[in-house]
Amino acid sequence: MVLPHLASAQSVGAPRVRTFIFEYQATVPAAPPGTHQLDIWLPVAHSDSAQNVQILQLDAPGKHTLTTGQHGNQLLHLRLRRPRQAVTVAVRYQVTRREHRAPQPTAGRIPMQDPDSARWLAPDRLVPLDDQIRRWAREVASEAHAETPLDQARAVYNHVVATVKYDKTGQGWGRGDIYYACDARHGNCTDFHALFIGYCRALGIPARFSIGFPLPPERGSGEVKGYHCWAEFYTPQTGWVPIDASEAAKNPARREYYFGTHDENRVEFTRGRDLTLTPRQQGAPLNYFIYPYAEADGKPLENVQHSFRYQDVLAEEL
Repeated sequence: MVLPHLASAQSVGAPRVRTFIFEYQATVPAAPPGTHQLDIWLPVAHSDSAQNVQILQLDAPGKHTLTTGQHGNQLLHLRLRRPRQAVTVAVRYQVTRREHRAPQPTAGRIPMQDPDSARWLAPDRLVPLDDQIRRWAREVASEAHAETPLDQARAVYNHVVATVKYDKTGQGWGRGDIYYACDARHGNCTDFHALFIGYCRALGIPARFSIGFPLPPERGSGEVKGYHCWAEFYTPQTGWVPIDASEAAKNPARREYYFGTHDENRVEFTRGRDLTLTPRQQGAPLNYFIYPYAEADGKPLENVQHSFRYQDVLAEEL
């Protein structure tokens, strides 16, 4: 049985590793006068097969708890009674991130090993699986003569990278709206991966969304301006395969690399979309959860500020 290779076959030697300090700070403005209860949620970076995470310092006023939510996501929750002033919360991590390479395809079957397996075939609010999306997905697979799930996922990846431009101009980008991405054909990483995930699910291929922060490839220190997101898909012959369509679009020379690999220049915080927090927020499910979220007496609080910084740790400092 001949199976196609993934990008990780091109990698030589052990996966690349990066260790760094990551600082996440949130400032919640003073709640409206008369507020009885202020709830604040922050995503918390987690350890998994691609990263080891240690909380070095957590500064938060009042009562706070670390909890586990949907898809195993870690959260920090604060509840303050009768708040009168702005609140600042800061978490300082040490992260060791490894280059995440997909295993090579096998003739056997690799178990999914994900308790949320059904979720990764279901629609999201902004990624419906209607007849139109299924028709477009089938057309992409058919044009590439792709019959196996792995070949179909590759066809979808190639289609997204080739037809969507990384461009954050205008309005509508950044929400991960598959119809926006299909129409505008530009956006950020959220839009790229809404299209990839939606088409994969429409073809019966489980696909899941992850979000965190990017680091520049150059070692050093500095501010991280905003989030980055990526995706994985599953086939029985490969297990979960990492892809990063938006990075491939920005750097066409690495298109092969990003089909089967996530580089080490990132840290993951949460997985999934349409998220209900723990304890449950009174507002609507969150489209995705990477920035702090707050409610004053159950109503979403606007103008929550955030900042992020990183500093690489040298090997001799470990």
